[in-house]
Amino acid sequence: MDKPRDILIAPSILAADFGRLADEVAKVEAAGADMLHVDVMDGHFVPNISIGVPVVNSLARCTELTLDTHLMIEDPAKYAAAFVEAGAGIITFHIEAARQPHDLIQRIRDLGAKVGVSLNPDTPAEAILEIIGDVDLVLVMTVFPGFGGQSFMHECLPKIEVIAEHLTAEQWLEVDGGIGPLTAAEAVSAGANVLVAGTSIFGAANAAEAVVGMRRVARRAARDRAQRMEASS
Repeated sequence: MDKPRDILIAPSILAADFGRLADEVAKVEAAGADMLHVDVMDGHFVPNISIGVPVVNSLARCTELTLDTHLMIEDPAKYAAAFVEAGAGIITFHIEAARQPHDLIQRIRDLGAKVGVSLNPDTPAEAILEIIGDVDLVLVMTVFPGFGGQSFMHECLPKIEVIAEHLTAEQWLEVDGGIGPLTAAEAVSAGANVLVAGTSIFGAANAAEAVVGMRRVARRAARDRAQRMEASS
């Protein structure tokens, strides 16, 4: 990659208290979160059901944060427009579910949203290289999607490194799954610059301290990585 961008923190509302969702969003917004990660699951592509268009619409009305909407669904092309109309600022689809990824990318852009592509832990980086230059964001899953609270899969770190080599300074490399202070540093050291964190933020005693602490260790890891790259060039 070119000169690294600052690290973004994207709390995942999958770990929030849905009984007081507006308050939970306000809490992480005040804590300095950069965007909200919204996991949409259909019970088919992943073995769980989460939220849909009405919740995204409600979120859009209660926050100015970008809704980083992760479609873990079988037919993202069918529902992309509804989520953009509801307020999603980024639509991320799974390469494993996209029948015609080039067409889907263009469709999402035509709707006015930024585009992301995600890949599961067992999907190689090569699966997205044909389209990697056409997206704004690549999301590497470091757990198998479907449930929160899973442990970070360290075997995904080499894939993050490979993908980072193919991205420009205008693109984001996001990591989702088991992200806490330690694994955040490992992901950033491999090349990530957007960190999705659920339990480690919403489950913390102090969300603000959790966000600030994660950003601090991530920035340190980013500086160390930049120094390593400069020394090796």
